[in-house]
Amino acid sequence: MGTVKQRIWGWYFFDWASQPYNTLLLTFIFGPYFAQTATTALIENGMEPGAAKAQAQAYWGYGLTVAGVLIAVLAPILGAVADSSGRRLPWIWLFSALYVVGSAGLWWTAPQSFSVPLALLFFGIGLIGMEFATIFTNSYLPELHPDPAERGRISGSGWAFGYAGGVLALIVMIALFQATPSGVTMAGLPPLFGLDPETGADTRIVGPFTAVWYVIFMIPFFLYIRDQPAPAAARYRVGQGLRDLVRTLRRLPRHPSLMAYLGSSMFYRDALNGMYTFGGIYALGVLEWSIIDIGIFGILAAISGAVFCWVGGRVDRRVGPMPVIVFCCVVLILTGCLIISLTPVSVLGIALPEGSPLPDILFYVAGALIGAAGGALQASSRNMLTRQGNPERMTEAFGLYALSGKATSFLAPALIAVTSDLTGSQRLGIAPIVGLFIIGLLLLAWVKPQGDFEE
Repeated sequence: MGTVKQRIWGWYFFDWASQPYNTLLLTFIFGPYFAQTATTALIENGMEPGAAKAQAQAYWGYGLTVAGVLIAVLAPILGAVADSSGRRLPWIWLFSALYVVGSAGLWWTAPQSFSVPLALLFFGIGLIGMEFATIFTNSYLPELHPDPAERGRISGSGWAFGYAGGVLALIVMIALFQATPSGVTMAGLPPLFGLDPETGADTRIVGPFTAVWYVIFMIPFFLYIRDQPAPAAARYRVGQGLRDLVRTLRRLPRHPSLMAYLGSSMFYRDALNGMYTFGGIYALGVLEWSIIDIGIFGILAAISGAVFCWVGGRVDRRVGPMPVIVFCCVVLILTGCLIISLTPVSVLGIALPEGSPLPDILFYVAGALIGAAGGALQASSRNMLTRQGNPERMTEAFGLYALSGKATSFLAPALIAVTSDLTGSQRLGIAPIVGLFIIGLLLLAWVKPQGDFEE
C-alpha cells in the first residue's frame, strides 16, 4: 500500500504520465500535424487553401465531438459501478491499455497514405482511455488527506507536477525527434532512429513516444495506490451501480450548489478544452507557425502552467477553490478575446506594419496566460468537486463531473467546426469559446464554496 507520502507521490505520477497526451498529441504536436496533413491533402484535391484549413479544423472538431459523446454517456455509469464495488484499479488498467494502444497507433498516419478516419479513430481511442483513467484516479483525491484545504494544495501540486512532465516530454520531442526545416532537431541532431522528415516520421513518432512515456511513469502509481473495497463488495455490481446512479440523479435537485457547479464547470471546462485543442491548429493556420514554433510555444505554456498550478494550490489552501476559479475564468475570457483579434497584420483591429513581430509576441503571451490560468483552474476545479460531492460516492461524483465536462464537450469543437465551416475563417471559428467561458462564470453565482451535500 505504501506510506501516505508514497501514496500522494504515486497519485502525482498519473498526472506526470498522462499529461503528454494533452501536451504532445492534443495541442502542440499531433493536433497541428493532423491539421497540416489534412489541409495538404484537401488542397491536392482541388480545395482553396483558406477553405482547406478551415475544413481540416472542422474534421478535428467533429472527431473530438464523437469521442466526447462516448465519454459523456459512459462516465457516470462506470463511476457508479466502481463505487458499488469499491474497485477502481481494474478500470484504470483497462483504460491505460486504451491510452497506450490509441497513442501508439498514431504512427500509422504518414502523409503519403493519410486517412482522416483512421487518424481520428486512433486518437479517439487514446483520448477515451486518458479521460476515463483520469476519472478514476481523480476519485482517490479525498482519500489522500482528510483536510479539504490540504487537498487543494495536493491537487495543485499534482497538476503542477503533471505540467512539468508535459514540459519535459515536449522538450525531449523537439530536441531529439522533431526536425526543423534544416533537417535537424532543435538540439542540432538528426532525428533519432533515422526518422525521415519526408514521411512525417519525425512527427508521427510522437504517438509511440507518448505511449512509452505513459507505460514507464505509471509504475509508481500502480506500486503505491491500492483500493479499499468494502468487505462484502462484489467485483462488478453493474445493476447496483446503475441503481445508485439513478438515485443520485434523482436527488440532484436537492443539492442546488452541486447542480450549479456541475453546470458551470460544464461550460468553462469545455471552453478551456477548446482553447487547448485548437490553439496549436490556430497558430499554424492563422499565424502560419511551424510545428517547431508551436512546440516552443507549448513549452512556454506548460512551464507557466506548472508554476501557477503550484501557486494556485497554495492560494486554494488559504482562500478555497472558488476565488481561484473565478479569477482564472476572467483571465481566460480576456485571453480568448485577444487571440480572436490576432492576425499576421493586425492586433485588436489595429493595422500593423508588414512583418511586425507583435502578433507572434502576443500569441506567446496568450499561451502563457492559458497555461497559467488553465492549469490553476483545472486543479482548483478538481478540489472544488470534493467539497460539492457525496464523500461516500466520490468516483460517481467524478463520473458526474466528467459527464458535466463531456455532456457538452462536443459543444466547443462542434461550434468551432460549424463556425469555421460557415465563415471559412479559422480566426472567427474560435469565437464561441469566449461565450462558453462567460456562461460558466455566471453560473458560479449559485455555487456555495463549501457545498450543500447532506445525506
